[in-house]
Amino acid sequence: MKKLPLSIFALLFIVSSCAKIYYSEDSIPVAHSHKTIAIVPPSVSIAASRKTDAEAIKEQQKTESLNFQKEMYAWMLKRKSQGKLTQEILDVQTTNAKLINAGYPEKAMTPSELCEVLGVDGIIGSNFALSKPMSNGAAIALAVLGGAGATNEIRVSLNITDCSGKKLIWNYDHKFSGGLGSSPSRLVDEMMRKASKKMPYLME
Repeated sequence: MKKLPLSIFALLFIVSSCAKIYYSEDSIPVAHSHKTIAIVPPSVSIAASRKTDAEAIKEQQKTESLNFQKEMYAWMLKRKSQGKLTQEILDVQTTNAKLINAGYPEKAMTPSELCEVLGVDGIIGSNFALSKPMSNGAAIALAVLGGAGATNEIRVSLNITDCSGKKLIWNYDHKFSGGLGSSPSRLVDEMMRKASKKMPYLME
């Protein structure tokens, strides 16, 4: 039996395009003036197949939203413990409790209204679009032929709103693709590793 190349089973990340990043002229000094920030639950969309139940997708989107929010929070806490972040970060449980009490997300709110509800200086918002362009089986077959294909994709948009100035000071847009053995959570981990380097909270 012919052995498959070891690389087939390795995690493969493919960045298919350059990130698009927006900074306001005063993004760094404004971000550094923030004392407390909060991470709003991400908006998550998942591309469904024809056989997927709509309610199941809706529940999965809620689950992934909380998972992504917690992972982003963990990343920010890690940076704070390393002395790279000076802002206090509102914990996920408190953030979500305040938003639920205010009727969010059933009640639509502007970034300024979210700021008021959370009582922070800045909020981090995000949107994730998940898709699965290729099955693991197809990826294996392609790898045997010497090719490579993405089995998971995430299109992500991160943004920071300054609550005092009521304006967007930073936005990061990118698409991340993962090969055989990848998972959406691993792709998010890679995304945070790259995006955090461009975040004004972590820049001098």
